[in-house]
Amino acid sequence: MLDRHVFLVGPMGVGKSTIGRVLASELNVPFYDTDRVIESRTGADIPWIFDMEGEEGFRLRETGVLQDLVAEPPCVIATGGGIVTKPANCELMSQGLVCYLTASVEQLVERTSRDKKRPLLQVDNPREKIIEILAARDELYRGVADVRLNTDRFSPKAAVAEILAQLP
Repeated sequence: MLDRHVFLVGPMGVGKSTIGRVLASELNVPFYDTDRVIESRTGADIPWIFDMEGEEGFRLRETGVLQDLVAEPPCVIATGGGIVTKPANCELMSQGLVCYLTASVEQLVERTSRDKKRPLLQVDNPREKIIEILAARDELYRGVADVRLNTDRFSPKAAVAEILAQLP
């Protein structure tokens, strides 16, 4: 029985949503993806929110969703890649188990290359942007993480098995 939330953090394209769904199924608890909750509540997709409200507006929405989700019974929560940029979010997540999912730059570029719904990667050189984002956020991810897992060499099921092995 899960006694606290499990948060999946890490850069975009690392597999938080895919792994989160499988993990929640294994634990028989609800699964939430903060980005999908934001879209469902606003009736707009993430790129539109970024266009209309900027990244700061999006981050405010993200914090509101996270506050609501931590009030729910224990569940698995896949977060947006930038959630760690707000100290209040890190404080909220510290109440649960935080898994930092990592992957090589090559994997992240490959996994995000055809996805046009990632506003921060709609630039001339997405690979360079991924490197820049990782440099800015890696220390934040490490600071909040209880568990770290590189997803390069794992299928989602194998990654979930690794996370389950580290749950108390």
